[in-house]
Amino acid sequence: MAETDKTPLLAIDDLAVHYPLGGGFSGPKRVLKAVDGVALTVNPGECLGLVGESGCGKSTLAMTIMGLVTPTRGHIRIADQEISATNKANHMHLAQTVQMVFQDPYASLNPRQTVRRTLTDPLRLHGIGNRTEIEHRVADIMAKVGLRPEQADRYPHEFSGGQRQRIGIARALILRPRLVLCDEPVSALDVSIRAQIINLLLELKDDLGLSYIMISHDLGVVEHVSDRVAVMYLGRIVESGGWREIFEDPRHPYTRALIAAIPDAFRRRAVAGQKARGEIPSALAPPPGCHFHTRCPLVADQCRSDAPVLEDVTTGHRAACHFRNRAA
Repeated sequence: MAETDKTPLLAIDDLAVHYPLGGGFSGPKRVLKAVDGVALTVNPGECLGLVGESGCGKSTLAMTIMGLVTPTRGHIRIADQEISATNKANHMHLAQTVQMVFQDPYASLNPRQTVRRTLTDPLRLHGIGNRTEIEHRVADIMAKVGLRPEQADRYPHEFSGGQRQRIGIARALILRPRLVLCDEPVSALDVSIRAQIINLLLELKDDLGLSYIMISHDLGVVEHVSDRVAVMYLGRIVESGGWREIFEDPRHPYTRALIAAIPDAFRRRAVAGQKARGEIPSALAPPPGCHFHTRCPLVADQCRSDAPVLEDVTTGHRAACHFRNRAA
């Protein structure tokens, strides 16, 4: 696993993204708490896996880190620069530091632009290099992601899904960022192609010295690529730690439920009693106390009234559960 510097590349503190809804003639005002008090760090050269079911706030958190969503409160620092309330100039600088690989490679590409145009436009927008330097950088990144030079003048519809995701990766890396957010980067691909893209991302991480946030609901992918893992539920981090602690000694019932959902061929620990019950509640009306208590096999009266805080189980391993010291 990665050896990291002491100073985090990304530091998030008490980050919240709340959306007021309703009010007036449409009824009483309500608040959707998409992200609610998240604290995270990512070190240089590290891959942080961010996992949770659909609707838990993973993608909203990613968009906020990218500067595309304004947080309700909290702080985000990337490369020691505050980005929570950036101006346009800082957004331009941010784009050269953090980029994203999206879930659907076809939807994220402009169908009217060739690969060459897709890769050269960011360089021209940021005033990077002359024509020769731009052509050299485009050829270099295409080779790194496994595309041939003659494919540069083709359009997205002329490529397979795996090839389009390689184009998406090339576009994310053309500005040479330090942090890349990968939002479900293989979930839209055929099973036979997923391993190729994951291995490509790992190779690029080592070759280019990148840091990743790997966002996924697939714990099999996260276990394979991550140095550390953060588990998210209804806008909050409920457990975080090294990948070995998370997968071999999970302390939050929700983490155990996610691991139990991995097919038995990959996870012998999976037992029916660890699986979560029912559906994830609405973020508009989360349960009081511990948000997970309505689905938790360990639920007690304390869970229904008192919200647990994220506290140490061991050094570097934290869980927000009243029973975090109870082994599985």
